[in-house]
Amino acid sequence: MENSENDFSPQQSLQLIESMINRSKDKFAEDGFMYLVWGWLVFACSLLQFVLLHFFRYPHHYIVWLATIPVFIYQAIYVNKKQKNQTVSTYTGDIIGFVWITFAIVIVLLGFVVGFLTTGEYYTHIIHILLAIYGMPVFLTGVIVRFKPLIYGGIACWILCILSTFIPNYDYQFLCIPTAMLLAWIIPGYMLRSRYRSQ
Repeated sequence: MENSENDFSPQQSLQLIESMINRSKDKFAEDGFMYLVWGWLVFACSLLQFVLLHFFRYPHHYIVWLATIPVFIYQAIYVNKKQKNQTVSTYTGDIIGFVWITFAIVIVLLGFVVGFLTTGEYYTHIIHILLAIYGMPVFLTGVIVRFKPLIYGGIACWILCILSTFIPNYDYQFLCIPTAMLLAWIIPGYMLRSRYRSQ
């Protein structure tokens, strides 16, 4: 009885591997919800910051990013709940998770280091670097799950990173961030949700 349960034919083994990969893709597609939450949040915050800076010259325009704190808390609860309901943990899903954890850590460290090493309005140095880093987890996730819109979204972030260096007015450089969110997070996020629902 035990041998019959443990002895897999090559075809059965391939089917098992394929089913686990598909399960992992489904997991990420479902997580497209948080992809959209963060995409729209960063889109709105960056656009609001541009308005406060460019039109109102509000000195504390960066305060809009405090809106990310409750979303971080919500995401922690959301991910914890999904992990409890998840019956299978796959290598692909774990890798994607670590990619995004790495991204979050690098963003926090970047904000600290740039703020510590520069004086005055340090945020004027960070737009180009942020765009470069934004592209990394998007591109890698697209490669891992073989989803081209994410790959193209990551590349779009890198192109915007280069283009932003040719924008002389710092205020307008801010507009590259909501553009990046649309191309790399929001549009692929909706496509992931659509793919998930159709399965």
